[in-house]
Amino acid sequence: MDQTLTLTLSREDIVRLCERVEGAQTRAYAIPKLTDEYPAMTIADGYAVQLELRRRFLAAGHKQVGWKAGLTSRAKMKQMGVDVPSIGFLTDRMARPENSAISTHDLVHPRVECEVAFVTRKDLQGPGCTRQDVLDATDYVLPAVEIIDSRFSGFKFDLPSVVADNGSSARFVGGGRPRYVEDLDLPTLGVVMEKNGETVAGAAAAAVLGHPAEAIAMLVNILAELGEGLPAGSFVMSGGITEAVPVKAGDSVIARFQELGSVSMRFVE
Repeated sequence: MDQTLTLTLSREDIVRLCERVEGAQTRAYAIPKLTDEYPAMTIADGYAVQLELRRRFLAAGHKQVGWKAGLTSRAKMKQMGVDVPSIGFLTDRMARPENSAISTHDLVHPRVECEVAFVTRKDLQGPGCTRQDVLDATDYVLPAVEIIDSRFSGFKFDLPSVVADNGSSARFVGGGRPRYVEDLDLPTLGVVMEKNGETVAGAAAAAVLGHPAEAIAMLVNILAELGEGLPAGSFVMSGGITEAVPVKAGDSVIARFQELGSVSMRFVE
C-alpha cells in the first residue's frame, strides 16, 4: 500500500486533532499546522481527521450536499507547495446565496477562487472512474466561487494538515446559469475575477488538470480509497481555476465565466 495511505495516528490522536481543527473552524482562530506536533502524519491520517470532522458536523445537524476537489490547478499546487490534489466535504451551512453579503468575522484567512461546479444525476464509483464517466453522470454544470479559509497560522501548511482541515473549506456561492456539458467546450471556458472593479485573476478551465471533469474523476477515485462513492444529486466543485485571492470586509467580488454567466458577492464584518 502507498505509504500516504497508511494510518500512523491512534484513534485518540485522530479525535484530538479533529477537536483542534473543529475549534479553529467554528471559533475562527489560527492554529499551527498539525505536522508540527505529528511530523510523521500521512495523507491517510489527514483524511481520518477530516472524516471524523464530517461525522461531528452531520451529528450536529449539518447536511452534506457534496464534495470539493482542492489544489487541482498547477497555479494552486505551486502557490501551496504541494504536488497532489485533495478533497473535502461540503455542507448546507457552507452555502451562501448569489449576490449576498458574506461575513468575515468568523473566518481566519478568507480567499476566493473561481470554480466550475458539477451536479450529478447518476452515482459515481471508483476506482477507475474516468473523465468520460463523470461527463456521462453530470446533470449540468454551473459557475461557482469558493471562499476558502485555511485555519493554519500564516496560511502555511502541508497536504496532511490541509486535508485534515477539510481542504480549507469555508463557504461557497453558486450562480450564473446552469448548462449541459455537451453544449460547452469546458477546457476552453475563460474566467475572470474582479475585486472592487479591478481584474485580479483570470484563466481557462483547462488549468484544472487539463479538464475540470478530470478533477471530479480524481475525487471519485479518492473517495473509493476511503470506502465511499459519489451519490447522484451531489454538488461537486472541481477546484480553483486561478490562484486564490485574499478578501476582507468591504471587498466586492464578481467572477465572470464565459458561457456560464457571473457569480457575485460582497464581504462585510
